Amino acid sequence: MKHRIVVLGAGYGGVHAAGTLGRRLSPAEAEITVVNADPDFVQRLRLHQVAAGQDVAAPRLADVLAGTPARLRVARVTAVDPERRLVTVADAEGGGELRYDTLVYALGSLAADRGVPGVAEHAFDVATRPAALRLRAHLDRLGRHPGGGRVLVVGDGLTGIEAATEIAESRPGLAVTLLAHRELGSSLSAGARRHLRAACDRLGVAVVEHATVEAVEARRVLCADGTVLESDATVWAAGFAVQPIAAASGLEVTEAGRIVVDRTMRSVSHPDVYAVGDSAHAIGDNGRPLPMSCASAGFTAQQAVAAILGRLTGGRIARVKLVYVGNHVSLGRRDALVQLVDGEARPKPKHLGGANAARIKAAILGTALWAGSHPTFGLPVRKRRIVAVPKAEAEAPARAPRTPAGKAAV
Repeated sequence: MKHRIVVLGAGYGGVHAAGTLGRRLSPAEAEITVVNADPDFVQRLRLHQVAAGQDVAAPRLADVLAGTPARLRVARVTAVDPERRLVTVADAEGGGELRYDTLVYALGSLAADRGVPGVAEHAFDVATRPAALRLRAHLDRLGRHPGGGRVLVVGDGLTGIEAATEIAESRPGLAVTLLAHRELGSSLSAGARRHLRAACDRLGVAVVEHATVEAVEARRVLCADGTVLESDATVWAAGFAVQPIAAASGLEVTEAGRIVVDRTMRSVSHPDVYAVGDSAHAIGDNGRPLPMSCASAGFTAQQAVAAILGRLTGGRIARVKLVYVGNHVSLGRRDALVQLVDGEARPKPKHLGGANAARIKAAILGTALWAGSHPTFGLPVRKRRIVAVPKAEAEAPARAPRTPAGKAAV
């Protein structure tokens, strides 16, 4: 019987895992199924551009995976039963169940409402392609009004900054305000903060700092200090949260619902489950949890694949670096910031801004798309045979040592 590998999610991490495993394992011994709710490969790093009205490539996942033995199941994951090794999905045909021997959990994250009343009912976000398209349609309607409209972006992280500047540049008829919980660009160096503020001034983005949102209504946002901000479109970019599926399944998760993994991205409670990307609570080489990001998805997916290949084929498990080197943030199409960080995740004094940074940002996005669309490029053609997994290995928990703070140690 073939070893059944099921990959949940086909973002940057999921596609890499499925493509690499499909290229390296013998198709006579391994069966790989990719489950994804969207039939297209979504460039999540560019969803703010989609919302702003720009055309962004979205290759068909069937074409992306065409060079691999992996088969695509377009469906929504509704539940995971790690005790029975079972995944429940829903699709146009009514759904069904998928059994697995090895599971790669890569479902990513969604916008987090932070418990703020009215966010779910009245706010837009750019965390998924349907959400970005919904915002785009609303901005189109606002743009047809003689007086334009007011757009309020809540959140001073990278997503909020990119959304505010992109919308302001692409839709100059709209009045855009960026609401920051702290000082604008607080995670950046002093020079980068000055560049960011100058970019907001150039694009006409008004900035409200040190503000805490208490409620979102249909046409306004209420702040804790009593400030009321009128808004025809409130864009919520105040953080991300993972789906509740992992927590409901009985897998060991953090308070935020991310799957706790060891150094090889293996679940500490269920050794036949691996988590990658935003879904994984992975500790980087600096002893800190890796942030939710495309870069983290790449490193964790590479490590999970190396571990799965090593364990299934009886080979050595390669150790992939788990690092976070910095941030790149676009400020419209012709400007950007590149900010490197040190080993303690603090911004380094120097930064790169302007047209050169925009070209670097574009190159990073292009590379991410190309790599996602060619998941097997450069990999060896030779297939590896699966060996029998020792019973003790199959049943033993993959629990990692715990630090005093409750984090998995590396």
